Amino acid sequence: MAFWQARDFLFCGVCGTLLTFDSIRSASCPLCGFKRMAKEIEGKETRYTVTAEDIRRELKIEPFVTLESSMQEVVVKRPVVAKTCPECNHSKAEYYTRQMRSADEGETAFYECTKCQHKFKD
Repeated sequence: MAFWQARDFLFCGVCGTLLTFDSIRSASCPLCGFKRMAKEIEGKETRYTVTAEDIRRELKIEPFVTLESSMQEVVVKRPVVAKTCPECNHSKAEYYTRQMRSADEGETAFYECTKCQHKFKD
């Protein structure tokens, strides 16, 4: 049996239209009259996946995120605190935190000097 026959058992073999069941013995094409016996369809299974993109396309909804063709550099502004740099003794540094160990331990604070860009942690 050809691959298309194994996969498309619910569609007309002539024009590709979805078959409708006339009786418990056969299904026919509403356009061209092609008939397929129910024994050929019995016990077969069809599966398909519907994605969020398929639904948005069908309902003509714009995507939530639009990717632009040109890559733009994203600048992240971190909070600035009064923390002395061990390299240049500058009094201000940007900081961010990360959970480095298990959840029951505190976060680690990382600092970057605003003058010399030296990175250090507490």
